[in-house]
Amino acid sequence: MARKRLGVVTDGAFNAGLTVRLDPGVSTEEMRIGEFVVVEGEGNRYFSLISDMQLRATDAALLADPPREASPFIAQALRGTTTYATVQVKPMLMMPRGADTDFLVDLEPPQPVRTIPMHFAELHEATESDFGAVFGHEDRTHFAMGKPLTMDIPICINLARLVERSNGVFGQSGTGKSFLVRLLLCGVIESGLAVNLVFDMHDEYAFGKESEDGVFVKGLKHLFGSKLLVYSLDEKAQARGGRGVDVTLQIGLNQIEAEDVLLLAEELNLRATAEANVGLLTDAYGADWLSRFLAMSPTDISAFCEQYGAHEGSLSALQRNLKRIERRPYVVPEAPFSVIDEMVAALDKGQHVILHFGRYDHPLDHMLVANVVTRRVRHLYREKVERYEQTQSPADKPRPLMITIEEAHKFLNPAVSRQTIFGVIARELRKYHVTLTVVDQRPSGIDSEVLSQLGTRITGKLTDERDIEAVLTGVSGRSFLRGTLESLDTREQVLLMGHAVPMPIVVQTRKYDEVFYAALGAGEKRSAQLDIVELFGE
Repeated sequence: MARKRLGVVTDGAFNAGLTVRLDPGVSTEEMRIGEFVVVEGEGNRYFSLISDMQLRATDAALLADPPREASPFIAQALRGTTTYATVQVKPMLMMPRGADTDFLVDLEPPQPVRTIPMHFAELHEATESDFGAVFGHEDRTHFAMGKPLTMDIPICINLARLVERSNGVFGQSGTGKSFLVRLLLCGVIESGLAVNLVFDMHDEYAFGKESEDGVFVKGLKHLFGSKLLVYSLDEKAQARGGRGVDVTLQIGLNQIEAEDVLLLAEELNLRATAEANVGLLTDAYGADWLSRFLAMSPTDISAFCEQYGAHEGSLSALQRNLKRIERRPYVVPEAPFSVIDEMVAALDKGQHVILHFGRYDHPLDHMLVANVVTRRVRHLYREKVERYEQTQSPADKPRPLMITIEEAHKFLNPAVSRQTIFGVIARELRKYHVTLTVVDQRPSGIDSEVLSQLGTRITGKLTDERDIEAVLTGVSGRSFLRGTLESLDTREQVLLMGHAVPMPIVVQTRKYDEVFYAALGAGEKRSAQLDIVELFGE
């Protein structure tokens, strides 16, 4: 495919990027910040992104006294001689060129940039083969997230690399984070590369939902049927039409640990003495501390304080606050772990699980249930990994598990991230085959150490300076990516960067609609055919 020339390199540095003077017939209005372009060096092809644009003039007098009513003819005459434009280009990957410069060398994949081209190297628009060489083509492990802003070509993420590490989906309210997560989950479920445990805190994923355009879209349960199980806290969810809840989940007081209560300090308005008091209670009563504490009478509290040296007023206040947990309809005095264990067994068989909160949408519900369930799941996965390491049998190898949580800053803020099981998982780097997908509109509220461990980041529009800084934590080329992030539209545009994509790129996200449902079905058929070929040969 013929490449359209845009200009030539006139200046540059390895760290700062290249300066390209645009050809006279090329307008800056045809370009976008973050656009994917190609620099043709003598021996290498440099896959690059546009990071900035500038208007320049060779005659300072023209800028000091510009023509007040210049005709199009005069503007055209000055363009390219007296007036011109430059773009800043950041090379991200490089690949050796073949003898025929219209084709890429397929023997060697793109590599990180370790040099820069010489003066007058040409800048060209990227072609479909360039996108394919860098981002791959749709197949079982490559899932199309969208297309470039100026071309109708699918841009894929590598799902095999996505599930290797924890990931983040960020963007301010209204940027379509939930639909982005739906796309990701569909890709992972279709590929079979990992299983998913999704905490559906706002009724976004399990069942049908009205989009911001006023169109009802299908839930994951409707798309994947028996491949996906819905566990719900809401016992009334099953009664609503079209909502196939598989299991109603209850949480027992015996399952709630001290760290779960301390995580809820802000929601329960706990005093500073709460941690010390909870420590005394767990020392005295062990795993039954919460149920025994809530059953205490004022006389019992007085006796406990006299025996253990606690303050009666603070202990009574703690009991009043913890009564809020006991009053939650899904909380029972005692519940077996067998229901959560059965959930893990389903995940181990390749079924995906959505934990649906239904009408229990208070942050207290989200934080309590997610922490209790995830701690048990991680405990069981740890046992599975240890057994696999002992037997080294492929049959004992756990399936990779992705856990998706919304409002991640509540679980992973600097004050509590070391206490929550989510903070532990984020720092383990898939040690026990469990990773996180964190979804949040305020990434600045997440602990910077956790952010630095995220492998892939899918980011919509952010306007707060702190949030932009947080998303770029641990990312090279921050100043360049900052401009790209700030230039996004408020809807249906995201910046993909990190472990699952070879280089950062801005894409127009694909629609979650009937066309997508049809493509998903075709993809499932292809996957089934691949499974048959792998088992029995062609």
